[in-house]
Amino acid sequence: MTALLDALPDGLARQVFTHASWSERRSDSYSRLAFLGDSVLGLSITAHLYPRLEAERFGAGRLTKIRAQSVSGPACRAVAERLDVPARLRRRAPEGEGQSQLIETERVLASVTEAIIGACYLDVGYETTAAAVVEAFLPEIEDALEHPLDFKSTLQERLARRGESVRYDIVAEEGPAHDRVFEVVAAVGGAPAGRGAGRSKKQAEQEAARVALEVLHPDAPVDPFPDEEPG
Repeated sequence: MTALLDALPDGLARQVFTHASWSERRSDSYSRLAFLGDSVLGLSITAHLYPRLEAERFGAGRLTKIRAQSVSGPACRAVAERLDVPARLRRRAPEGEGQSQLIETERVLASVTEAIIGACYLDVGYETTAAAVVEAFLPEIEDALEHPLDFKSTLQERLARRGESVRYDIVAEEGPAHDRVFEVVAAVGGAPAGRGAGRSKKQAEQEAARVALEVLHPDAPVDPFPDEEPG
């Protein structure tokens, strides 16, 4: 992916590393490229996973969860850091207070990663871009296969066996709009069972569910795909 990024035409490269607040015209920013890149990223990972995972063990539910974890915000941020995106952004960022914090946010780094993919797609087409995407995200794909995360589904399944349910409540939001941190409480039977924080509501809910599982079922192993129907 680094080679494709370095070979981008100047116009595309400039757009990839331009935040909407750095330009008078929003169309000059990476937003549209990120929209395109998000679709290319999802298809690239799906096309990589589908023929490699046996159908008897990996149905649509498991594939969806593995893909979602592979292309999540934290995953895209990790790829961005390997592509040296923060440093590239700093070279283009205008001077001013708060720019450094903006560049380091997960949302910005994930969006720029998607914009890079979108720009590469426009420059060299799908096949070359898809191969580069899979190579760039391979550590995240392997991690999703070895350590799948779906604590919410696991908690819901275990509670359903007892006739109970869980409710997730946002109890705090901190930070500026571009770098918001959410704090969520997982409540079971009206009582708090777990608390978690994250840079998205979904991430915070997963963390709250993980804590609740440790509190309510400390000795039970976590099945990452409890709702997957057998082969």
